[in-house]
Amino acid sequence: MNAKPTILVVDDIPDNIDLLCAVLEDDYRTKIAVNGERALKIANGESKPDLILLDVMMPGMSGYDVCKALKANPATRDIPVIFVTAMSEAVDEQLGLSLGAADYITKPISAPIVQARIKTQLSMKRVHDFLRDQNNFLETEIEIEKRTREIVALQDVTIHTMASLAETRDSETGNHIRRTAHYVKTLAEKLRTNPRFSDFLTDKNIELLFKSAPLHDIGKVGIPDRILLKPGRFEGNEFEIMKTHTTLGRDAIRQAERELGLEVDFLKFAKEIAYGHQEKWDGSGYPEGLSGDNIPISARLMAVADVYDALISRRVYKAGMSHEAAVAIIIEGRGQHFDPDMVDAFLELQQDFIDIARRYADSDHDMEQNRAKIERFSG
Repeated sequence: MNAKPTILVVDDIPDNIDLLCAVLEDDYRTKIAVNGERALKIANGESKPDLILLDVMMPGMSGYDVCKALKANPATRDIPVIFVTAMSEAVDEQLGLSLGAADYITKPISAPIVQARIKTQLSMKRVHDFLRDQNNFLETEIEIEKRTREIVALQDVTIHTMASLAETRDSETGNHIRRTAHYVKTLAEKLRTNPRFSDFLTDKNIELLFKSAPLHDIGKVGIPDRILLKPGRFEGNEFEIMKTHTTLGRDAIRQAERELGLEVDFLKFAKEIAYGHQEKWDGSGYPEGLSGDNIPISARLMAVADVYDALISRRVYKAGMSHEAAVAIIIEGRGQHFDPDMVDAFLELQQDFIDIARRYADSDHDMEQNRAKIERFSG
């Protein structure tokens, strides 16, 4: 039987430590540090923690200082750090994530959210550890064939683990991720005979696009819950903050590659999609205002898939639009929001899109989960 993962809880307030330990006690072993210096000593010890829950405001070394020290040390830099703090401003969260933290949870905590975030980060760490050490397994030709199959499977696990992290934050469902991936693949297969795209849309690239599409909104993990889970219109600079999810997504994937020490082929399109799926054909999108063919093909495909699904999908705060109404909006966006050839292909694939939407429709259970998520953070 495998030993329980070890979580290091770092906080200078005993009541906070007791609360977190109570949340963790059934599934994890816990270690405790009441200041930054002690936390670094434990993290550098022979038996290292699998994950660290770290307060920010502490006497002596702040949590930010501790995180910097952990990430600067090769012996501890791969330990996931989740800040658990009462500092809830967007700038605080962005600073924490920029220092290398894997996630940021604001107090008062929700036990299910803490457990979900920890589970996701530990899953990602296991995948990261395997990818980092994979060369050690490739010792014979038999091993190469075997491990190649495993690596392909781990690519899928990596994508879905990272996507599930975004799903714990967002008001969209996991089926949105599945639907958009299938829309992208269907569009790509249709467009592969178009001379504009035939060189790019090879079998290999279409498969990589299908695997990468679920990461289009991974950057939303860096958006504060008060904005991400807001059911109504954004106010003031809220939309400007929301727009940063494109850059945050690309940078998160870049950081994963840096930690691996190499560029990973199957994440190339994930970076393009995360960063560019909000660009528009006429240059009015973000984050760079790219236009036309300057927008990566992968991001243009994702734009059609993402907008169509957003229009037809019901949410806690809105009803889903009819397919016909969604099609009318896509047509209106031809040559403005969307690549004209992609809209033309979409129009020929309407029944395929309808079939995908039905196959991966959201359940009432999905909607109730999202309702509870939004009410928790907006109430």
